[in-house]
Amino acid sequence: MTSPLVKSGNSKPVPARAGIGLRAEHYQEILETLPDIGWLEVHSENYFGEGGRPLNYLEQISEHYPISLHGVGLSIGSTDKLSTSHLGKLKGLIRRFQPSLVSEHLSWGSFQGRHFNDLFPMPYTSEALQHMIDQVIRVQDYLGRQILIENVSSYLQFDCSTIPEWEFISVLANQSGCGILLDVNNIYVNACNHGFDATQFVNAIPKEYVKEIHLAGHTVKQFEDSHILIDTHNKRVTEDVWSLYRNAYQRFGEVPALIEWDTDIPALDVLLNEASKIDDILQIVPKPEKYEHIA
Repeated sequence: MTSPLVKSGNSKPVPARAGIGLRAEHYQEILETLPDIGWLEVHSENYFGEGGRPLNYLEQISEHYPISLHGVGLSIGSTDKLSTSHLGKLKGLIRRFQPSLVSEHLSWGSFQGRHFNDLFPMPYTSEALQHMIDQVIRVQDYLGRQILIENVSSYLQFDCSTIPEWEFISVLANQSGCGILLDVNNIYVNACNHGFDATQFVNAIPKEYVKEIHLAGHTVKQFEDSHILIDTHNKRVTEDVWSLYRNAYQRFGEVPALIEWDTDIPALDVLLNEASKIDDILQIVPKPEKYEHIA
C-alpha cells in the first residue's frame, strides 16, 4: 500500500522551456484552462502543512505539469544549526511530489534562532565558502539528492570579501556537488549596484553546473545623485535583463528558465505572455556549439 504522504507515479522532468511560479491567485484558472507552459515552480515552505487547500491544488496541478521546489527559508548559509524540522518537512514534500529540481539560496536569514524575512548575502571569504560547502553537503546527504543553489541580489558588500561572487558559487558547486540556479536578474542588479560586468559573471560560470535560470523584474530607486536597483519581482523583465539572458542561453544552452513574479501579481495571461518570451528566445537565438545538431 502506498503511504498517503507519497504521491504515486513517476516524477515529470522539468523541460528546457519557460516556467512560471505557481501562485494561489492562479490555482483555479490553471486547472480550468491548462495553459501551454513547460513547468511550474512553488515555494517549498508554502506546502509544509499536512493538508489544506494549497496541497490539494498542488496535488491536482502536478498531475498536469512538472513541478520544481524552490526554498526560501532554510537559511543554509547561517552559522545556526540546520533545522531538522525544516529539512524533514522538505524531505516529505520531495517524497510526495518527486520534483526533478529542488533549490535554495546562497544566503542566510537567521541568527541565534531568530529568523528574518530576507535573504542576506554571504561574505565571500574562504571561511564562508567552506561553511557553505559543508552545509550544502549536509543538506544533500539528508535529502538524498542534489540541490541547486541560487545567487542572490545584494545592496551592500562585505569589506572582508576576497572572492568574486561568480568564483564563490562555482567553487561551491564543484566541491559540494550541488548545481547552480542562475538568477540572471540578480546578476544584473548586483552588477549595477556594485560596479562589475554582468557578462563577466555569466561567462565565468562553468556550463555544466547550471541546471535552471530565473528572470524577474526589478525596481530602480533614486536617491540624491545616484540610484540603486532592488530585486522586487513585481513587474516585467527589463530589456537589459533579457539581453543578459540571451547571453546566458548562448553559453549554457537549453536550460529550464522561470519568470518570477511574487508581488503585485498580474493576471495569469500577463504572466504567460512574459514567459512566452523565453520560449521565443529558445527558438530564435543560436544555440551554443555543443548543442548544435551534427548531421
